[in-house]
Amino acid sequence: MPLYLTEDQTMLRDTAREFVREQAPVRHMRELRDSANPDGFSRDLWKQFAEMGFTGILIGEEQGGLGLGHVEAGVVLEEIGRNLSPSPFLTTAVAAVEALKGTPHAARWFPGILAGEAVAALAIDERAKHGANITLKAERAGNGFRLTGSKQFVTHGHVADVILVAARTAGAEDEPEGITLFAVERGAAGLDASPERLTDASIAARLTFDGVEVDADAVVGEVDHGADPLARLLRAGRTGAAAELLGVGGGAMDMTVDYLKERKQFGVRIGSFQALQHRAAHLYSEMEVARAAVLKAQQLLDAGDTRAEQAVHVAKAMTGLATTLSVQEGIQMHGGIGMTDAYDIGFYMKRARVLAEMFGDSNYHADQLARAAGY
Repeated sequence: MPLYLTEDQTMLRDTAREFVREQAPVRHMRELRDSANPDGFSRDLWKQFAEMGFTGILIGEEQGGLGLGHVEAGVVLEEIGRNLSPSPFLTTAVAAVEALKGTPHAARWFPGILAGEAVAALAIDERAKHGANITLKAERAGNGFRLTGSKQFVTHGHVADVILVAARTAGAEDEPEGITLFAVERGAAGLDASPERLTDASIAARLTFDGVEVDADAVVGEVDHGADPLARLLRAGRTGAAAELLGVGGGAMDMTVDYLKERKQFGVRIGSFQALQHRAAHLYSEMEVARAAVLKAQQLLDAGDTRAEQAVHVAKAMTGLATTLSVQEGIQMHGGIGMTDAYDIGFYMKRARVLAEMFGDSNYHADQLARAAGY
């Protein structure tokens, strides 16, 4: 598979780039932060995403969507990252949609997602770092289940219409079998959400499940075999987060290069200094390697290739490293002004830090690759 976009994908990129740049530039994120928006994103903008057809990229045509793939979803996510646009696109239109495909929940939630009205959250993590251990208990209760435990780092968890919850119905906490995925609707009795604003001004919640009762219809997939839909969710989420990270790194790099061309010191533009040229060239190379890794993972996912799992780990690890380099170089090359809230480059570092942790950081994915290779 060639590692470049097709003509149709390039047209989609151009459309998404123009739309996001006009409707959700960096100043939009500033406005949401400074106004203390309780949702953490603009619901009007979310509906505009739907009007553009973006929310239906991964939803099949037979269900009203565009029936496209992860490459196209990544095109939109890269532009979201480039403009630091607060949006539930990653959790809702990518990860949740992929998990709900082929289940009865698709008919329940896809129309709302297509209309830009429904928002989904992902309750996976229970510790400070992303990992596979699931301890939140789901015990049989009548015709359904009773959920007890807690989750954290649940983006949009305080306002989501549906929360996909990974719970333990059997086995030990580190076993893949015995996990069941549940779709818990907003307002469920016993569910408490404590929202916290993250360093990038987005909002995630700590969720406490105090005997939350759900019926059997809330199960996504099969009881004790939720590892399959959870794996689909994680592959889609990780690849999507990598694409958004790529946009964050690319946006920071573009801003830095523009600054090098404009800023003068000792009467000359600092971009003429060879040391800075070398650093900029190194950064560009690292970003291009990450771009290739992301596109490869997207293509393999769309093809249903067995190598997709490995490629996803590579993509998330590579973009985490490359984008961290991009935002760090951006701050350093901007000098003192880069440390101020008045200048945008600092916001790229903050967003990169949050995205790097979502669905596992570079160290986590490097470790998964090493384990798969027998180390």
